[in-house]
This record gives sequence, structure tokens and C-alpha cells, in this order.
Amino acid sequence: MIDFLRSEGIDAAVLERLEDFRRRWPADKGDENRIPHPRFRYYGRDIWQKALIALLAGENILLVGPKATGKNVLAENLAAVFGRPAWDISFYLNTDAASLIGTDTFLGGEVRFRKGPVTQCAEKGGFGVLDEINMAKNESLAVLHATLDFRRIIDVPGYERITLSPCTRFIATMNYGYAGTRELNEALASRFMVINMPIISDADLEKLLREQFPTLKQAYAEQLAGLFGDIRQKCDSSEISTKPLDLRGLLAAVELVENGLTLGPALELGLVNKSFDEFERQLVADLIAARVPGTLGAAELFDA
Repeated sequence: MIDFLRSEGIDAAVLERLEDFRRRWPADKGDENRIPHPRFRYYGRDIWQKALIALLAGENILLVGPKATGKNVLAENLAAVFGRPAWDISFYLNTDAASLIGTDTFLGGEVRFRKGPVTQCAEKGGFGVLDEINMAKNESLAVLHATLDFRRIIDVPGYERITLSPCTRFIATMNYGYAGTRELNEALASRFMVINMPIISDADLEKLLREQFPTLKQAYAEQLAGLFGDIRQKCDSSEISTKPLDLRGLLAAVELVENGLTLGPALELGLVNKSFDEFERQLVADLIAARVPGTLGAAELFDA
């Protein structure tokens, strides 16, 4: 991953500080299985530079952006490049303090504290990925205030105060427009450095496609990246919903072709059928037909 960052043009001084961090804070042996091994890499020098510097400075970061901008991919990549164990903490409307911090449990004839993911992450010096943080109720997130600010503590009533490891960081993600989302309150937002995630460029999407599928022909990498851009334009102009704008679906569709399906049915499964409106499905199908022949198989799409 360090070589990848170097190829992306990250400043040498930042990479030197990153390598020093990894030397000073190696992960515990028992936690190595939690260090991510990302399947996808995030492309974008400016975002990498901002995120690395913020985390090296001891800050927590909030990744904000629309669908398919790579928020979770970047969060996973960051945990990997820092060599830290990661805890994925998903938020939903019924998330409460106990599910984040921990709760009492009866074990061995006595009441003990069963640690939640935030507490485990804090003690182990992990990277906590707070996914879709604006889906949780504000009152449940209030318990994180002391954890995320300069105090860096977790005060559990009835138990000892827990101090965060020096290398613990939290990376939150949020996406406007999803059902159940809400505005993040100011007290919580002030505890993060906020990074607005840009839309992936055609060039970076081509890089991603060629990295995942090294034998994919350049011409078709360009057409698939252009197709994704066409779908985004339709979303931006409110002609269709964002349901078919699915980067994971696009990559999965190419993988289906690699495994024997033709491109048309593969893109139907990965993109078209993500919408449940017939008119919208037809619009996306027309975009696909204008870009690539649906009869293409692995022999045509990939180099031998």
C-alpha cells in the first residue's frame, strides 16, 4: 500500500511520517486478523493527502459525499495503510449507548462488563469506521462526545474510566438523501475534520477497472467508465434515481462476464435491476445499449 501511495504522488514527508507511525505502533498479534486487506483501492491524491495528514495529526475524520464516491473504500484503505485493526460500526435508528460502548452481562456467577465495538477499538488502538453516522439518533451519539474530542476517554457508569490508545482513530461516513438520514448535530460534527468526497473521475474509474481486471481491454474500460458517467448525469438531472448508480454493481458485472455471462445480462443484474421502476430500468438499458454491445463475452472483453 505504501508503494501505491507513492505512485499516487503522496508527498514523501507524509509517507515518512506514516511509516514512522507504523513502526512505533505495530498491531498486537491477536488483532492482526482485523487489519483490512482491501479488495479495492481508492484513487485520488488530494483526498489521500488530506486524510493521511489529518489522521497523523491525531484527528478523527468525517467522509461526506453522495453515493458511489468511495467513502467506505477509503476508510478501509486508511486502516490498511496505517496497519491498524478496524472495527466496522454500523448505525441505524435503534442504535443506543449499550450497543456502542457495552453493557452488563452475567458470566461466571457475577455481573461483568461486556465491551462494545467502540470500547474494544479504543483500547486496542484500532480504527473505528462509524458507517452512516447520520442515521443514528443524536442522543445515542452523545456518549461518543468525550471519546471523539480532546479528552479521549470513555466513562462507563459503574466501571473504570477507559482512556483511548494514542493510535485510536475514528472515521465516520455519511450520505445525504438516504431514507432515515438526518442532519448531524453541531457538537458531534465539530469533533471531526470533514472531507467532502468528490465524484470518481472517468480516468480514476478506468484505473480501478484495470487494476481489478488487468486483462480488460482499454477500449472497454473507457466505455464502462463512460457508461457510469452517463448514469450519474441522469441521476444529477433527476431523470432517474440513484439506485442504478452502483459502482459495486458495475465491478460485479465485469466479474460475471469473466465467469461466463455476456455483458448485457451481466449489466442488467449489476445495474439495471437495481431499480424497481420499469421506465427507469428501460432508460438505463438504453444507456448501456448506446455504449457497449450486450453480446460481448469474455473473449471480446478481455485480452487473451
